[in-house]
Amino acid sequence: MADLHVNIAGVPFHNPLIAASGTFGFGHEYKEFYPLSALGGISCKGITLTERPGNPPPRIAETPGGMLNAVGLQNPGVDYFVEHDLPWLKQQGTVILANIAGNTPEDYCKMAEKLSATDVDMIEMNISCPNVKQGGVQFGTSCAGVESITAAVRKYCTKPLMVKLSPNVSDIGEIAAAAEGAGADALSMINTITGMRININTRRPIIRNNTGGLSGPALLPVAVRMVWQAAQRVKIPIVGMGGISKWQDAVELLLAGASALQIGTVFFTDPYAPVKILDGLNEYLDENGISSVTELTGGIRPW
Repeated sequence: MADLHVNIAGVPFHNPLIAASGTFGFGHEYKEFYPLSALGGISCKGITLTERPGNPPPRIAETPGGMLNAVGLQNPGVDYFVEHDLPWLKQQGTVILANIAGNTPEDYCKMAEKLSATDVDMIEMNISCPNVKQGGVQFGTSCAGVESITAAVRKYCTKPLMVKLSPNVSDIGEIAAAAEGAGADALSMINTITGMRININTRRPIIRNNTGGLSGPALLPVAVRMVWQAAQRVKIPIVGMGGISKWQDAVELLLAGASALQIGTVFFTDPYAPVKILDGLNEYLDENGISSVTELTGGIRPW
């Protein structure tokens, strides 16, 4: 058996597979299938400063090669998470990442400060949410926006800070470099791509929000390309995600430059996916005489 241990920004993971924020909730339901210690880590459902009901339905829809979602960050708020969910999560024998989202820089800073006083292992900052104070411009779509919000949160965050990047940008390498320069300890990428479908019978969008985030297998080639591009620009670890549904996908993202991985949409079709992916990854490493999964990171061979 190869060594599956990885280290991200000083945080040790016993394997590189992390449940992505959103699709795994807070892990309670998946505990029915296997011990959560089978996972390297859990990135919890995105939390906001106060409780959010999310968007009205329909807000999830299947589409070829994946799904669209516009759940709208439904969550109980950071205080409820700290009091009710975190104590249980810390008993599950895996790394816990708190994923935070906000409408203003102040929201992010308050949550980072509050969560830094808890025993979460890492904070993952989702910067794909609307910036209400600037007319809806997203934090994560410009270098200036990424640099500003990362630098602000860095002052309040004493935990390792991972910045989750949006793919809806023109140059992911520049965005990644901006996050690193402003103090990010790691990057997670990519978030969903904005998509839309229309019901031809009702002539209405199939999602009440009109547009939604596209995730699933269709996203994999974009994720591989963006992780590879970002890896050329930064020295901090990259946690790759986007379209992973089998172990071969995991190997691709590692070769592109990821040090660890997050899986999400595949949980809707196969809750046992992480177990299968880890088994396949182990076999691949053994068959190729690779002693540690860390040897795969950035192992792509140029033409």
